[in-house]
Amino acid sequence: MTVRGILATKGRDVVTISPNRTLADAALVLSERGLGALVVVGSPDEVIGILSERDIVRSVAARGPGALGETVRQNMTADVVTTVESATVQTVMAQMTDGRFRHVPVLDGGKLAGIVSIGDVVKYRLAEMESEQQALREYIATA
Repeated sequence: MTVRGILATKGRDVVTISPNRTLADAALVLSERGLGALVVVGSPDEVIGILSERDIVRSVAARGPGALGETVRQNMTADVVTTVESATVQTVMAQMTDGRFRHVPVLDGGKLAGIVSIGDVVKYRLAEMESEQQALREYIATA
């Protein structure tokens, strides 16, 4: 199975933020939308970074509440690991596990096409495993 299958189920909407907004702005968006990360875009669909809840927590822990006035650009991860729709679910799971991150933007022709979270990947994989188990039960019952 591929990332395309996950996006077909969950949709392709991605909440983005400008690099010039503050961490306080980003925290508000994350809280209001119930998200764990925002994709930072320089121009429409051009990924220049990612900002996660963890990034904000680390900044506030290191520099105190004043960090919330800093820009997203100052605190984002600029070296973003991305994937493509044709990537397998196993490949994305390995990327997330090895890199210890929970969100991966999906690109199509270098442009932002979606995002997958570890929750999306696990949910998809569990559904896939359940389907396989059901097929085995049916096979055994008819054997």
